[in-house]
Amino acid sequence: MGQEARRRSLEASGMLHARPRLVTAPLFSGPEPFFFACDKLQVKYEMLRAHVVDGFSVSAAAQSHGYSRAGFYVVSRAFEDGGMAGLIDERPGRRGPLKLTTEIVEFVRQTDASGAHLAREVEDRFGVSLHRRTIERARRQ
Repeated sequence: MGQEARRRSLEASGMLHARPRLVTAPLFSGPEPFFFACDKLQVKYEMLRAHVVDGFSVSAAAQSHGYSRAGFYVVSRAFEDGGMAGLIDERPGRRGPLKLTTEIVEFVRQTDASGAHLAREVEDRFGVSLHRRTIERARRQ
């Protein structure tokens, strides 16, 4: 796979490094095509490796890989918590309904009333305004 095809693939999967020009680490500027500054996952891993294995300071490792010191610590913590999978950026946006509590879900599953009717009941009983479709999805899960 060529560099341009690799870049397109990374972009499509959300793994394109936002600032590949800032990556100045020697591994990424050598003749070896394996190391690719546009590969965010690879850059993050190599940044951590440069600190832990090669003994670079946090500041030096972060800067040579296009990250800030604060960014280094975020990446480091993600790696500690999740290993390699922790280095993959989370999908942007919400992670599901924010207003649904366990208590509300139990309440809506106890009746066969319509989603619109239950939306009014939930608002009256819990003080939470929900769309009827949110209630219908909660019932199915």
